Amino acid sequence: MQGKTSWRVALKRDWRLYSFLVLPLIFLLVFKYVPMVGNVIAFRRFRPGGNPFGDEWVGFHYFDQFIHNQQFWTVFWNTVILGGLTLAICFPLPIILALMLNELRSRRFKKVVQTITYLPHFMSIVIVAGIVLQLVSVDGTVNQIVRGFGGDAISFMQEPGWFRSIYVSSEVWQTVGWGTILYLAALTTVDDQLYEAARIDGANRWQQTWHVTLPGIRPTMMVLLILNIGSFMAVGFEKVLLLQNPLIYSTADVISTYLYRVGIQSAQFSYAAAIGLFESLIGLVLVLSANFASRRLVGASLW
Repeated sequence: MQGKTSWRVALKRDWRLYSFLVLPLIFLLVFKYVPMVGNVIAFRRFRPGGNPFGDEWVGFHYFDQFIHNQQFWTVFWNTVILGGLTLAICFPLPIILALMLNELRSRRFKKVVQTITYLPHFMSIVIVAGIVLQLVSVDGTVNQIVRGFGGDAISFMQEPGWFRSIYVSSEVWQTVGWGTILYLAALTTVDDQLYEAARIDGANRWQQTWHVTLPGIRPTMMVLLILNIGSFMAVGFEKVLLLQNPLIYSTADVISTYLYRVGIQSAQFSYAAAIGLFESLIGLVLVLSANFASRRLVGASLW
């Protein structure tokens, strides 16, 4: 009873602050939770124009359909490889950049570097994809450099083997600078007395970074790692869709673009819902596993 009274008192006293939660909660409810009801069509046969929750119960028919579909497994492994490369490369680079910026003594130069590295984040995905396609086209900047060194032009966007390198490189360029913001903020919370004690003990800059700085920002690192692992399977739909073409589907087609083709373009809504539900379950398992491992190993977790 005391808890309820305290909640009422707090709500009455700070109702203006709590009112800011109304719109975000409505947004989450309408666009995140209500659509989850539509997952039922993964187990029911849905026909356009019919019952919005499906016309008949088919159980795991659509799950069995994609499990025995070789094209799906090609797309699945493309997603795993592309997501793994993105995580392995794009996760540590913001940490490295933040540590390097933290060591700069010139505040003006530091601001210039931050501004330059942040700018790509604010560009539209369409613009980024257009820049990438222009750079790697047959007559683009990259091939002009190749020709300048006496080589032959490479058809980057017609050869499947190049797609992953191009995609990950564009992700690095667009996201690494922005990703340093949280780490730079975390670095400000590290106690200066720890650095002073390390210097007294004879630690050089590298040793201070390894034994003071990295442990100080480890909770932030682990939380962001868990969040990144949770979105491991959700490889950027927009950029992949804009960069891919039928010639490079063997490496460029991922689950999200495959769902777009079979679900929206081919109107196989129940089949697409089953695949989407399967992808979400994998993401949930990854988040729970990463959170459990982080809590057991380093004592930092989301909950």
